[in-house]
Amino acid sequence: MGDAGFLTEPARSAAVDAMYADDREQDGYVMNLTRVWAHAPAVYDAWSAFAVAAAEAAGLSFRMKGVIVSAVASELGDSYCSYAWGTRLAAAAGEEVAATVLRGEEAGRHDDGLDARERAVAAWARRLVDDPSGTGPAEVAALRAVGYDDRQIVGLSAYIGSRIAFATVNGALGAAPDAELHASAPDAVREAITWGRAPAR
Repeated sequence: MGDAGFLTEPARSAAVDAMYADDREQDGYVMNLTRVWAHAPAVYDAWSAFAVAAAEAAGLSFRMKGVIVSAVASELGDSYCSYAWGTRLAAAAGEEVAATVLRGEEAGRHDDGLDARERAVAAWARRLVDDPSGTGPAEVAALRAVGYDDRQIVGLSAYIGSRIAFATVNGALGAAPDAELHASAPDAVREAITWGRAPAR
């Protein structure tokens, strides 16, 4: 399927047609990652339900989701979600904030433009990408210090885990960031992303 990944075009079915129709309605085109997940619509639906439930348990706002996914995607080296959620975070918080989260600690930046809660969550997201088994009580305490209770911390961690899984499947199966997605990203977001698969042409 070229830019849509290493798999063949999924067999047409009502579930596949529904996934494609949703993309066309929301974005105006069928995303490359959708062509990958359309091979197993029930798996995609289960993942989506898990991610939604986790976000609700954590009480995540749209902006906080943007912080989390941008931090996760950049730490993983996943360009697809970096373009998608970097653009969404830019709309919610500004281009420079989005670019700073995408770059992480590069060049002495320390998540400038984020509040204390967002910085704590971004740090937790990067930690779960890098070394989830190396966490300690102090890192959980840092989340409590910015207002998260234990139920929310479980939801937060589950949401981060769901995003790691999603990006892993997309990357492993060769889905390239859509040309339309790349074109719609703000300049600061495009300039920040130096990792992962090249955008489709």
